Amino acid sequence: MAAAAELFEEPFVADEYIERLAWRTPGGGSRGGEAFDPKRLLEEFVNHIQELQVMDERIQRKVEKLEQQCQKEAKEFAKKVQELQKSNQVAFQHFQELDEHISYVATKVCHLGDQLEGVNTPRQRAVEAQKLMKYFNEFLDGELKSDVFTNSEKIKEAADIIQKLHLIAQELPFDRFSEVKSKIASKYHDLECQLIQEFTSAQRRGEISRMREVAAVLLHFKGYSHCVDVYIKQCQEGAFLRNDVFEDAAILCQRVNKQVGEVFSNPETVLAKLIQNIFEVKLQIYVKDQLEEHRKSDAEQYLKNLYDLYTRTTNLSSKLMEFNLGTDKQTFLSKLIKSIFISYLENYIEVEIGYLKSRSAMILQRYYDSKNHQKRSIGTGGIQIHKRTEAKLSIQDLKERIRQRTNLPLGPSIDTHGETFLSQEVVVNLLQETKQAFERCHRLSDPSDLPKNAFRIFSMLVEFLCTEHIDYALETGLAGIPSSDSKNANLYFLDVVHQANTIFHLFDKQFNDHLMPLISSSPKLSECLQKKKDIIEQMEVKLDMGIDRTLNCMIGQMKHILAAEQKKTDFKPEDENNVLIQYTNACVKVCSYVRKQVEKIRNSMDGKNVDTVLMELGVRFHRLIYEHLQQYSYSCMGGMLAICDVAEYRKCAKDFKIALVLQLFDTLHALCNLLVVAPDNLKQVCSGEQLANLDKNILHSFVQLRVDYRL
Repeated sequence: MAAAAELFEEPFVADEYIERLAWRTPGGGSRGGEAFDPKRLLEEFVNHIQELQVMDERIQRKVEKLEQQCQKEAKEFAKKVQELQKSNQVAFQHFQELDEHISYVATKVCHLGDQLEGVNTPRQRAVEAQKLMKYFNEFLDGELKSDVFTNSEKIKEAADIIQKLHLIAQELPFDRFSEVKSKIASKYHDLECQLIQEFTSAQRRGEISRMREVAAVLLHFKGYSHCVDVYIKQCQEGAFLRNDVFEDAAILCQRVNKQVGEVFSNPETVLAKLIQNIFEVKLQIYVKDQLEEHRKSDAEQYLKNLYDLYTRTTNLSSKLMEFNLGTDKQTFLSKLIKSIFISYLENYIEVEIGYLKSRSAMILQRYYDSKNHQKRSIGTGGIQIHKRTEAKLSIQDLKERIRQRTNLPLGPSIDTHGETFLSQEVVVNLLQETKQAFERCHRLSDPSDLPKNAFRIFSMLVEFLCTEHIDYALETGLAGIPSSDSKNANLYFLDVVHQANTIFHLFDKQFNDHLMPLISSSPKLSECLQKKKDIIEQMEVKLDMGIDRTLNCMIGQMKHILAAEQKKTDFKPEDENNVLIQYTNACVKVCSYVRKQVEKIRNSMDGKNVDTVLMELGVRFHRLIYEHLQQYSYSCMGGMLAICDVAEYRKCAKDFKIALVLQLFDTLHALCNLLVVAPDNLKQVCSGEQLANLDKNILHSFVQLRVDYRL
């Protein structure tokens, strides 16, 4: 069993246990070898099993014995717990009895204390009255002998006594006690001055505890407010040494806020008084010095200073909102700010509008001066540029206006030498000035006046940017468009369109970014939107008019090219056999001109406007070529040349990237086939897919152009 016990090792694994047992048995550890003895191994296993059975019985008896012992100890423990519970109940009962006894005694003690207090309070009052009568007698005798009045270290006790005597003296008749009342008042005043002096000295020494002690005594004196004034005055000594008075004020209030609670019983009142003093003295003087210097001489600097000072003051107010200043600190600080700036804010918008008007006029005038241009008095449609003082218009003005609205040649147009009279630099300057005006308006306007003021600034922007600059450039551009029969005309109105479009995008961005937030919740919103809509519509009318006339000029230029370059012999050559099949010189020059204009239109416009204008140009271009081709008669070889020209025109039309234009030239190309097909095949060609839907008169008009039509 000793050997078997060694085999029971932790952790116990049955398979390993059998292996170790076999290994320990002679002849059992090398299975299959020469030394292997199965009989001996079997005998060993049988013996070991018997030993294990004996061991199991022995362990089982031990377990039963331990279980019996455990049950016995559990019964004893339960019995012991029951006894302890009984003891605990007895102790708890005793505790309740003791608690009731203590409550009874406490009630008696409280009752006794009340009785003692009822007796002691009158006694203390009597003692206090006796002392006051004693001190009052000293004032009656005119000689203060008590130590409390002669000892400077007992100033606190003396202050308490004199304060009470002063109250009593107020009730005494003046005719009998005028002298003693005067002495008490004099002593009251002297002690008050001594306490204030003591407070001042303690503040200079930085003795917070002494300051708190003296302030507590002075709290019941009339001079307490003077004590606060002294404290506020001394706090500011050396606090405003830098140029930034706002930062100095914030630092001072931060420092005092930490200290005032340790000194005074009403710190919020003291801190509020300090802030009021800073605003009404330091800040008001500083603001006045900064603004009055430029108020009448330099409106720009005045507005910048006003905006900066008001912003820094409100920022300081926001910092001070963190402190305890009483119940309604927002209203308190707002009133302080208003007291400083009210005289400047009342007429702020008038100064703003006046400055914006003069500044905008100067920017525009400087630009026109740089161009050596004297602005003309031009007015049409919805926007009047300059109002004439004369009652009647001259004949030249009348002719100019009629020419602007029609294509009638009523005299030479204005020669602007290709100048658009639009400047992004001018626009950026005007928008920047207006942006700053909107920012100042937002900050400086009363909330109830903000939408109205913002609308006035917007009106200034409309007047100078839209009317005086953009609209004037459009009017001048319209006047500069030559008549449609002019040769080699400079068609620069598309440059005006391009720049006006870019500028108006900038104007629209400022409208949305800076004006809308100021008026979004007011009735002025609809008024501003309507004003903006009217401006856009008025300008679109002029842009449409100018583009239409420019397209007419382009067509006129093409007519000049065709008239100068196209010869009658191009389509009816004398020698039919020696003609090379190619497009004519007139076609080459017209296509070159058209491609340049298409590119210019694409560069001058954006969005759907490009396709709209190109479609209109393409339709007019097709009409021109259509009418041009009908001016000639065509031989068979001339008809081939016409087809080659139209093929080149169609190739040029592809640059438009407009389906309608390409379709028109495809149809024109099909019509030109009528010039070359055999007479017997004309009917078949006319009924083809591309020509079947055309009016028979159109088909007939092209057939008539053949030289063999009358043969």
